[in-house]
Amino acid sequence: MEENATRGQGELVAGLDIGTTKICAVIGEVFDEQVEVIGVGTAPSTGMRKGVVVNIESTVTAIREAVDQAGDMAGCDIETVFVGIAGNHIKGFNSPGIIAVNNQEIKQKDIDAVIKAAQTVKISDNQQIVHVLPQEFMVDDHTGIQNPLGMTGVRLVTNVHIVTADVTALHNLLVSCNRAGLQVSEIVLESVASSRTVLSRDEMELGVALLDIGGGTTDLAIFCNGTIKHTWELALGGNSLTSDLSVGLRTPMQEAEKLKYMYGSALSSMIKENLVVEVPTVGDRKPRKISQRVMVEILEARMEEVLQLVNKEIVSSGYRSRLNAGVVITGGTALLANMVEMAEQIFDMPVRIGYPRGVGGRLEEIDSPRCTTAVGLLLYGSQAVRGKTRGSSRVVERLKKVIKNLV
Repeated sequence: MEENATRGQGELVAGLDIGTTKICAVIGEVFDEQVEVIGVGTAPSTGMRKGVVVNIESTVTAIREAVDQAGDMAGCDIETVFVGIAGNHIKGFNSPGIIAVNNQEIKQKDIDAVIKAAQTVKISDNQQIVHVLPQEFMVDDHTGIQNPLGMTGVRLVTNVHIVTADVTALHNLLVSCNRAGLQVSEIVLESVASSRTVLSRDEMELGVALLDIGGGTTDLAIFCNGTIKHTWELALGGNSLTSDLSVGLRTPMQEAEKLKYMYGSALSSMIKENLVVEVPTVGDRKPRKISQRVMVEILEARMEEVLQLVNKEIVSSGYRSRLNAGVVITGGTALLANMVEMAEQIFDMPVRIGYPRGVGGRLEEIDSPRCTTAVGLLLYGSQAVRGKTRGSSRVVERLKKVIKNLV
């Protein structure tokens, strides 16, 4: 069924998180006051690197597997999806817009016009706008207005946060979904999607940094006064930890991932010195025994590097002093033991792990930081079908035109 097809009382929406380590599809039924999760599917991802498609055929196969699983659980077929995007090719910046309204009552067309005015900025030819996210409006001298509809003034001003992504990366994402038999309704920045399900309204008002640490990328989004203020992408994630373990312990990546999951931690000081783990080796050699603390020291070094880079970005963003609600960490790497303790040491502010919230239905299937992006995409899509995402960019239609012109 399509995203807006009816099933019983609710409309169907699907979120598709095409990650570096896994692909997750979540199907939900949208009601007036609630979104019910009715299908979840996951598949290993082998065609992605650092959030970008590097092998279309492998990605298509994994998308089909995840979507088929979710469809079987939900008892329906889906044809339309909201898809997440990440990677260090993504850029975020703030831009102002201003128009004259000449003491007239402000109408929706005026709001659309001032947002469009804020988009008239020069971006490089290989970048395409993904989101234009209004932060606040000003009517004459009145600032901090969330919705100026119906007000009267001489001029209307807005500040928006613009997110752009590499045209080739967007194209490969679209092609992968299309070859898997899916139409893409909208492409959404993963940290924007995740915020829908892990952050509370109070946190976004007080000021909060959302840190989504996936397999290939770490995504930062800063919110304050209820709107997004800053975004940033780092091409390091959980796979970097696994790779360090693989090299440091001379063990295959698959075994390193298991060791990280079973015995990993972000702080070596929390590990007793006499604990030993068996490390499989390559070929027919017998497994070696090593100290768990030695193993964790490898993870600690990389995790500290990632969080220090994030902290540096938070400081340079200028919003460090306004994060009264602290930091929320989500994504698969958030499950690493002692992550909160390390993060609180580095950020010097409260930290919590973010789990998907704000949905009903099959909660046991999605109750993990690994699922936040897919559930967030579901909630983003549910707001779109309810008509509540005015001003968000329809990148898919524009991208098709760009690609057609390139050809």
